[in-house]
Amino acid sequence: MINFNGKITDQSDQLINNRAFLYGDSVFETLRIIDNKIVFWEDHYFRLMSSMRIIRLDIPDDYTPDFFEKNILKLHKMVSKNGHSRIRINVFRFSEGKYTPENNKSSFMIFCDEISSPEFKINNGKYVVDLYKDYYLDNQLISSIKTNNKIINVVASIYAKENGLNNCVLLNKDKMVAEFINSNIFIIKNDQIFTPTIKSGCLNGVLRSNLINILKKSSYSISEKDISTFDLTQSDEVFGTNVTQGLFCVTNYRNKIYSNNQSQQIIKLLNNNLS
Repeated sequence: MINFNGKITDQSDQLINNRAFLYGDSVFETLRIIDNKIVFWEDHYFRLMSSMRIIRLDIPDDYTPDFFEKNILKLHKMVSKNGHSRIRINVFRFSEGKYTPENNKSSFMIFCDEISSPEFKINNGKYVVDLYKDYYLDNQLISSIKTNNKIINVVASIYAKENGLNNCVLLNKDKMVAEFINSNIFIIKNDQIFTPTIKSGCLNGVLRSNLINILKKSSYSISEKDISTFDLTQSDEVFGTNVTQGLFCVTNYRNKIYSNNQSQQIIKLLNNNLS
């Protein structure tokens, strides 16, 4: 039994020993399905398995790409009427114990929401960002994986809402640019594209890595490097990427106003490489 908001009720089977809820002991993947096909599925699967190994979760023999794909599509086809959806897979440690679990058994949940468009669309209108400096990201390996420990992202999102911002730039402990609240960050200066290195503490985004490869194959000049806050003010364009939104363009950062000419071309290139 538990007391939930003053009401004594039975504890849900989904919460008993669910260490994702109790300790944030969980990793997850967010992915996109277009025309009943999982976009960049192989990359998502291997990142999920890598994240499980990093946090010492047991990987059952049946956790194969085919096993997860079938379970994802089973739910997707029940939820989505148009063949397009957003999926979240949570894999968590399901064990008794306090900080030290009694075992490393893993369980998973899959969530699905229908989305309307089969392709990524660039944002219209103003998109205003600023720095978030109350807390900083750790620039270490565990910061590059998607865990349930996203409290900095949550409070940064609240800060953005309270201050009329569309997003915030998160910094690492060296005060260097790491990422946006919900996406990786790219800047364009003099026709050159830059994005922070994984060592910055940014998420090792699936769309980030695929876009880097797509741009290189299309003869764009792109490189990973340390990016300072000063670099933001010197850039011609700034955009963010995540697998559900695709690409969004920043229009305003403090007194700086950006264009989106090259970003418009990049999202077209991205959409052409989704199939």
